[in-house]
Amino acid sequence: MQKDKSQNTEQGFLQWFLKKWSTEPIFSTGIALIVMIVLQTWSLGFDYDSFGSWFFTWTNNWVNILRNNAGVGLIALGMSFVIMSAGIDLSVGSTMVAVGAALMMLIDRGPNGILINLGIEGIPAILIAILLSLVFGYFLGNLNGILITRGGIPPFVVTLATMKLYRSVTQHFMQGYNPRVPLEFLPISNFQIGSYRVMPIIYWLLIAAGLYFISKRTTFGRQIIAVGSNERSANLSGVNVKKVKRRVYAITGLLVSFAAIIQVSRIGSMDYANAGSGYEMEAIAAAVVGGTSMSGGRGTVLGTILGVLIIAVMNNLLNLLGVPPFLREAFKGLILIGAVLMQKKQKTV
Repeated sequence: MQKDKSQNTEQGFLQWFLKKWSTEPIFSTGIALIVMIVLQTWSLGFDYDSFGSWFFTWTNNWVNILRNNAGVGLIALGMSFVIMSAGIDLSVGSTMVAVGAALMMLIDRGPNGILINLGIEGIPAILIAILLSLVFGYFLGNLNGILITRGGIPPFVVTLATMKLYRSVTQHFMQGYNPRVPLEFLPISNFQIGSYRVMPIIYWLLIAAGLYFISKRTTFGRQIIAVGSNERSANLSGVNVKKVKRRVYAITGLLVSFAAIIQVSRIGSMDYANAGSGYEMEAIAAAVVGGTSMSGGRGTVLGTILGVLIIAVMNNLLNLLGVPPFLREAFKGLILIGAVLMQKKQKTV
């Protein structure tokens, strides 16, 4: 009797688990992340006898993972909003380069520095530069939205064009010039709490909390889902579809600006040819792995965060295992295909 009861309990748990796995993207994403973390922990050589040393290594490794992926994490949050509205933004990496270059020219300590030539230096110059950089990123994102909504051009075509446009114009104007970033700017990302440089992580999580509130508690958040689910129905119900789309792309541009500020303040420079290259794919992969539907109408901020962590932990795990860089990209592709197949299955359940 007790054995039958135990078997029924096990069967009940298995049924519950399979139902959750097949119907709730956030659940399957969370389980996948746990598996990744277990594998990563194993690859670091967990040892009870030297737990203190191992824990220090493990903590440092995790801080590095989170800090190095905070910028991509911010971009992925914007990308998830865009995809939820049934759009796509391929220009995020180039936007980051354009904003980063503008930021460095504003605070440049050399003879070409814009603010220093206006007699503005120190903290006031940094604050003004940050504000103008955010406005510039918002403008570039909004430009994408205007071209899509008013021009009637598909998002893929518009953002593919601006991806080329933003980066090439930036490279033309900068001509390889490397501005001298003032030392006062670097603590924005390098300020230490204890022995850890966690400021980029804090920025990412605080902004994510704000976006979570927007997506769950505001009319705009509900409108994004409505537009992505059925644009015509949303329009008939009184939603200003074009305005929602423009705002989504503008917000993404704003988040890319934050990523550019983090990048410049972390290393004090930017490679105009390569910085941000591939970030659009990283962001799309993180959003989709986190449960955002490529057809629009579904996605969560929490799911995207988990998606970013899965991609980041997988990169770290493959690096620890000595997998060549080119093969790591293949693993990302396989995970992305698996995530899309899982979404299709969850839709049919």
